[in-house]
Amino acid sequence: MRKIYIFDTTLRDGEQSPGVNLNTQEKVEIALQLEKLGVDRMEAGFPAASLGDLAGVNAVARAIKNASVIGLSRSKETDIEAVREALQGAQDPCIHLFLATSPIHRKHKLKMEKHQVLETAEAAIKYAKKYFSKIEFSLEDAGRTELDFIAEVTAMAIRAGASVVNIPDTVGYMTPYDYGNIFKMLKDTVPGIEKIQLSAHCHDDLGMATANALAAVLNGADQIEGTINGIGERAGNTSIEEVVLALETRQDFYQAKTSLVLNEIYRTSRLVSKLTGMVVPGNKAIVGANAFAHESGIHQDGMLKEKTTYEIISPETIGVKESKLVMGKHSGRHAFREKLIDLGYDLADEQVNVAFGKFKDLADRKKQVEDEDIRALIEEKLIETPEIFALGTLQVAYGNQMTPTATVHVRFQDGGEVTESAVGNGSVDAIYNAIDKATKEEVELDDYSIKSVSHGKDALGEVHVVLKQNDVSVQGRGISTDILEASAKAYLDAVNRLIDKRKTPTSNRSNVTLI
Repeated sequence: MRKIYIFDTTLRDGEQSPGVNLNTQEKVEIALQLEKLGVDRMEAGFPAASLGDLAGVNAVARAIKNASVIGLSRSKETDIEAVREALQGAQDPCIHLFLATSPIHRKHKLKMEKHQVLETAEAAIKYAKKYFSKIEFSLEDAGRTELDFIAEVTAMAIRAGASVVNIPDTVGYMTPYDYGNIFKMLKDTVPGIEKIQLSAHCHDDLGMATANALAAVLNGADQIEGTINGIGERAGNTSIEEVVLALETRQDFYQAKTSLVLNEIYRTSRLVSKLTGMVVPGNKAIVGANAFAHESGIHQDGMLKEKTTYEIISPETIGVKESKLVMGKHSGRHAFREKLIDLGYDLADEQVNVAFGKFKDLADRKKQVEDEDIRALIEEKLIETPEIFALGTLQVAYGNQMTPTATVHVRFQDGGEVTESAVGNGSVDAIYNAIDKATKEEVELDDYSIKSVSHGKDALGEVHVVLKQNDVSVQGRGISTDILEASAKAYLDAVNRLIDKRKTPTSNRSNVTLI
């Protein structure tokens, strides 16, 4: 059974999703969960893009002990030096170099001939070899590159010292037949191909990222690159969970498997969704809310008689399971701790105490607290944002024949407090106008979304906002059984993140196309 290595790029390519901007602490939190998931390699960011990215990559590099941490780099010495600095302290560092190879990129972006691309890439690999024993080289837009030139660049990369050569379908253009054929051609024709690993990196513009990645496996790929939940540029990347479960479920066909800890998949998906603000569609394969739901009477009848009639994967495989503990206001600390263990959380006593207090407060407002409620409470507390401003009391006056008015009491980190009132086009608008007056921050609300964390009329609601100030964009989250309170918490969380981000100097992201 052949092993397929998993290269996770959630923290780099995934973070390039529009509206996603992870801070250093959030990157580390996701990285630690990816380590629990058992990914072989994780791409932590693009250090040359900004000082903030460099610091984030370095924090991940120092935190991770059981996976290779990777930094992305253009084929430039300055980028390579940035990766070298960012990966200081890493147990198993690797640099990921890339250069475009397709005719359209050579002509319009690089303005290079083939021989210049070869020379530039070779020089970069040799320069990186001075500092890194592990080098991955990517042929950006390989999917639209001439086959003979793909082979020529791959052969050069092997000679120059690359340990992995990546063949990205950067724009999601390929079909499974065409993409698989590239790997077969390379395996059959390139001298020294057995010395390196071949990697597949697919985008989902035509909805074929998973199919293309699996076609690559069938034709000799050693590594699959992708993201949790398939997030990423445009339509996203290959969903790691889809490829991994396809290999696991159809070992008879693929004769290959990964070393991922499968029952960590659902929790990893939840954490990435929570911290990026990107909601997982209900019909998403493997991790969607409906992935193991059956409504049809015929399906339900089959499930009652034998689960395998309509389920090829059991929910327990990915870490989804029903609990026998019913949590409510009469539940004690011991039952709560057992519930946390059952849900996969290993928290210190102090963290449990804080979470239990939040749980009891919620239980007073809800008849029954569901697993999703508890996950939301725990994950909200795992990532702490400095509370420059905290919500005190909130009052809203609204009627269909009156102008909505909100009064908010805001506490300051230095001990001060203020109460402000404002009107608005609606209740949420009035709340946000009052908060603006209280914080004296001039911001633009770029996105606002609400989702139900659990079910029923007393469901815990989660609000996600994106605020912009000049060229800076931040996210904020808030949860409560009262959606107006959740809205206020999310807005203040974003304001706090904005202020915290201003304290860390960053340069503008480089205006480059990444694989």
